[in-house]
Amino acid sequence: MVYTDEIQLTSRGTGTVLDLTGEVAAAVGRSGIHGGTVTVFVPGSTGGITTVEFEDGLVQDLDEMFQRLAPHGPEYHHDARWGDGNGFSHCRASLLGPSLTVPIVQGELTLGTWQQIVFLDFDNRQRQRRMVVQVMGEPED
Repeated sequence: MVYTDEIQLTSRGTGTVLDLTGEVAAAVGRSGIHGGTVTVFVPGSTGGITTVEFEDGLVQDLDEMFQRLAPHGPEYHHDARWGDGNGFSHCRASLLGPSLTVPIVQGELTLGTWQQIVFLDFDNRQRQRRMVVQVMGEPED
């Protein structure tokens, strides 16, 4: 069985980290799937999905880490071609990746106590974002 849902949100852009755990768990609940997997995917090339301990210190650590790896400021070839100033956003998103898969056991996400599913928006502007949530597996007997 496959169930597909969406999460819609507004993001302010660069450095935004949003906790999606509740919305993903709700989609799993609506799916009726008891055992399987859920995949969360962000369409687009300037955002990423991962798990973290969602707290202010770690959110700041992530922002600083990505600033070191793909800094905002230097010239990127993408910027020279398109003039949109978000080459760093594309590089950061490529490092993180656009999706995450979590096992479902007995109808629940198998996340650790301090583990949340988060969306990181690397783009340089506010925008509407859409996450695709796809649940696959077996329904409860």
